[in-house]
Amino acid sequence: MTTLKQKWAAASSSTSLKATSHAAADTASYRKAKNRLPGLAVPKSTTPTTKPPLTFPGQLAQSTVRGYATQKQATAYIHGDKLYDIDKVRHDFPILNRLINGKPLAYLDSAATAQKPVEVIDELTRFYNEYNANVHRGVYKISEEATAAYEEARAKIARLINAKSPNEIIFVRGTTEAINLVAQSWGRANVGLGDGIILTEMEHHSNIVPWQLLAKERGAHLKYVGLTDDGHLVHEDFRQHLESGGIKLVTLTHVSNVLGTINPVREYIREAHKQGCRVLVDAAQSVPHMPVDVQDMDCDFLAFSGHKMCGPTGIGVLYAKKAILEEMPPYHGGGEMIREVHLYESTWRDPPYRFEAGTTNIAGAIGLGKAIDYLSEIGLRNIQAHDQELTEYMHEMLGKVKGVKIYGPANPRTKAGVISFSLGDVHAHDMASLLDEDGIAVRSGHHCAQPLMDRLGVSSTTRASVYIYNTEDEIDRLVESVERAGRVFKI
Repeated sequence: MTTLKQKWAAASSSTSLKATSHAAADTASYRKAKNRLPGLAVPKSTTPTTKPPLTFPGQLAQSTVRGYATQKQATAYIHGDKLYDIDKVRHDFPILNRLINGKPLAYLDSAATAQKPVEVIDELTRFYNEYNANVHRGVYKISEEATAAYEEARAKIARLINAKSPNEIIFVRGTTEAINLVAQSWGRANVGLGDGIILTEMEHHSNIVPWQLLAKERGAHLKYVGLTDDGHLVHEDFRQHLESGGIKLVTLTHVSNVLGTINPVREYIREAHKQGCRVLVDAAQSVPHMPVDVQDMDCDFLAFSGHKMCGPTGIGVLYAKKAILEEMPPYHGGGEMIREVHLYESTWRDPPYRFEAGTTNIAGAIGLGKAIDYLSEIGLRNIQAHDQELTEYMHEMLGKVKGVKIYGPANPRTKAGVISFSLGDVHAHDMASLLDEDGIAVRSGHHCAQPLMDRLGVSSTTRASVYIYNTEDEIDRLVESVERAGRVFKI
């Protein structure tokens, strides 16, 4: 490794004037931001909110906007022609002030987890400092404040994805637990011997393994929709599986965490419903980046994580239609989810509380609510446009580097903020380590999608993913660093 680092240092010393100017500009920007960044402080207010509590359905301004091919219409918070102020956004994220190996951090791993703005960090601090208490159970003031903030967060989520009611929103640990909840509760009650479940070859392990476990337990079978060579689903596979009969569930990702492919889930849901199938959408990579309207999409279940949308870790959401939730048995047993408990039998509360046994991640839910406020203030349409511009730029610039192979759709407009690539025969972990020497954080490995890696014929890829705080300068730094890696490995 010492020899490799020496070669890397030598290659870095021959950096172009453009690269040097980018690094200098980023460093100057970092120092300027550091000087003006206020210290974190807990607000003086002793109440969780000073504004009137949200009601549902609310009166927040909404507008019908055009989305991707995934859905023809979607509702989202309206922000008119408000400009995207990238300098202000970056100022809100204190971690971006870090220097890594003497260089400003370029964080390009938001598909794994997003960074947190000061507003969210402050809200978590305020909860623990001012009104830390269990929810729903106390009649004293701070417990009532915690309950109000917790349920307000649930209402914000319902508005964000246009659910009919907050009671269709269940707090879980993340996308993984949400999918497992559906598999173990709805799945055990509805999937039996010989039934089929349709998945796709691009799914994350969290949307494969729970169904493998269920299929083995219930005697069901899994059917996979294949991929074209450019990373799109083979629609004919889907149609044939549906027409074969006996399908109880279709479960698919909205946006691939490896390829960035935006799947036409709206159309797939329409076809599945014609055959009487339920549909679960893994929206971990879509809800943070674009307007998602569950009523327009008409999905039966939708799962996503808070930490990928500037919220805390350990909190996520399962949306499900009210009628389905009312028929589902509990997933966990314990306090809070019960109506009455006797020695030999118990009765359950109505959803969503039936599925939130014990003390939930109260701080995480409140933090997620604040993250939704933050993203809504920027505007999901603005976020979508910003991500799209960066994705197209990164796809174009990386595509010009000798020896680079980009996986997935050739048209970057069908991708959402994620690009996986390789450089010659350089291992993805070596690539990520070398990029880290330049202060660039990317992900390497199989990205919890080994079946997809098998389909691509590789063991791993390097993945760069963008979000609200990234810039074209950071993409330039990535490209220049990959070019230096090519010189080191003589690609």
